[in-house]
This record gives sequence, structure tokens and C-alpha cells, in this order.
Amino acid sequence: MNLLKLENGDFTFHLSKREKLLLLAVLDRYPLIPSRHQPLSKSAASAESETDQRLLDEALAEHRQENKRRLQTWLENEQRFTKTDSGWHLLLNRSEIEWLLQVLNDIRVGSWIILGSPEKDLWDFTLNEKTAPLGWTMEMAGWFEAALLEALQPGGAT
Repeated sequence: MNLLKLENGDFTFHLSKREKLLLLAVLDRYPLIPSRHQPLSKSAASAESETDQRLLDEALAEHRQENKRRLQTWLENEQRFTKTDSGWHLLLNRSEIEWLLQVLNDIRVGSWIILGSPEKDLWDFTLNEKTAPLGWTMEMAGWFEAALLEALQPGGAT
């Protein structure tokens, strides 16, 4: 995934045919961060904090559902990807990139959490048919994030 140009606030990326398929496969996994993973407080539980935690969980679930709906609409936009001889062009504006970074980060971090949150070595988990897809998803989401972040840097367009 390479940035081709930045023009009038629109970023045009080139994706090979395989890269488009990989991006769609990664995005299909959204959301991955488990519910109740983000505690409101590390302090002792009380009835009030339990209520607050439930409200936070509900708000996060609603946010994830809205992002999921937005992602589906975004992917269904026929102008999102334009076929070329060598693959696809993807047109994004800055706010779409920032939103897509949030979605990809949820996928990457969610994969890492489900894999047991390995600290020193991201690949420090038992590799099997259940964990391999999560490891792949974590790496690919990070790869797409890096490409988008690079495009946002001054001089990112080639």
C-alpha cells in the first residue's frame, strides 16, 4: 500500500490486488477488543463503580456497533476502490484515515489481547490453528497502520 498522491486533502493509495484482499480480510475482523477490557478504575468495586463500569461498557459497545455500521457503509461505497491495471486505487481524506487508524488499532490491539498480551516478544505465544490467524491479523493491521501513518507525515506523498 503506497501513497501515490495527496491532492486537495485527498490521499490516493495504490494497493496490489493481494493488498486489497488482505485489507478487506483484516477489516472484516472488526471489532476485536473484548468487552470489559477497559476498566473504569483499578480500585475496589462498589455498587456505584459497577454502575459506572456498566455505563462505560454500554457506551463502548454502542461506539463499536456504530463503527461497524460505518465500516460496512464505507466498504460498500463503489467509489472507494478504483480498479487499475496493476491493482486498485484507494481514495481517502484525512478524517477517513484517522478513523481507519482507530479501526485498525482496535483490530491489532484486540488480537494482541486475545493472544494473552505478550509483553517482551509479540510472538511469544503458542502458535496453533487458533492463534495463527490472530497473529497474522495483528501483524497485517499494524502494517496497514504504518502505511497510513507514513502518508500523514510531511513529505509522505511520493
